[in-house]
Amino acid sequence: MAQNTASPQSADSPAPPSWAVGDLLVHRIDEVVLPPETGPWLLPAATPDVVDSTPWLRPGFATADGVLRLASHTFAVEANGLRVLIDTGIGNGKTRANLAWHGLDTDYLHRLTAAGFAPESVDLVVLTHLHTDHVGWNTRHEDGNWVPTFPHARYVTSRAEWDHWADSDLEEPRRQMFRDSVHPIRDAGLLDLVDMTGPEAEVADGIRLLSTPGHTPGHVAVRLQGGDRDAVVTGDCVHHPVQMRRPGITSCVDTDPDQAVRSRRELLAGLAGTGTLLLGGHFPPPTAGHVVRDGDGYRLRSAAPRRNGAASAPDTRVRSRGRGAV
Repeated sequence: MAQNTASPQSADSPAPPSWAVGDLLVHRIDEVVLPPETGPWLLPAATPDVVDSTPWLRPGFATADGVLRLASHTFAVEANGLRVLIDTGIGNGKTRANLAWHGLDTDYLHRLTAAGFAPESVDLVVLTHLHTDHVGWNTRHEDGNWVPTFPHARYVTSRAEWDHWADSDLEEPRRQMFRDSVHPIRDAGLLDLVDMTGPEAEVADGIRLLSTPGHTPGHVAVRLQGGDRDAVVTGDCVHHPVQMRRPGITSCVDTDPDQAVRSRRELLAGLAGTGTLLLGGHFPPPTAGHVVRDGDGYRLRSAAPRRNGAASAPDTRVRSRGRGAV
């Protein structure tokens, strides 16, 4: 398999794109742009005709010929004295069946550090779910072993998510992912499972998990509360803004597509018109915005980042062909 690479970030690169949420500042930490094949595979019902009927998707979220744009990035925020990272992307140097993810060599950790979140300083890692492209930077390779990238952090995910995969007969690629990116944090005593006994659960001051099952059984979105403002990170409850206009579009890797649609509709209905900032886990720039009603669906009213961070993410295109986000 061909190894993927990304250009190194210069030490004097501008700060990453950031959004103010009350007294919080949320940073998008870029990893890679996913290849064009990702959209048609991941969201097969989001055809060019659907894109044509949703003109606000262009140019940021879709190409002129109707191909969806998707990206892999994470979000970092300092909340009430805690340095928090939401999801950890694909990771470097991992053996993956998917060519778009295999053997990545990106400067993600340099970007994270440049944003003020050196790995040793991170206090909390929130995992929306345990799919390969959301757990990869949980670990890094050191002296022949996979070790926690954030050695002083508490890694949290929902207990239902852990229990589902622990009880499943996993295919080898997923077993490999657990061996190199999940089990090492469990074995280090850093994994914390949260019982979602209601629609929300607080994991730290200003950080709440929102129960959004369907894509996976224990999937959560994340609410960030910054005084009188808040934001929600979607995880994979909403892969792409096309699912805002048409919430019934499902992902080919949803474990329960009907439940995924219900969770997406409930999340979007609860956010519409509230002023809450929505941050898409795979939304390419402009990435963030406010949910407004649009006919029988919704649309994203884009919110420009506080800083123009375009130069902070030099060529992150994946240089081999492959599929995208599971």
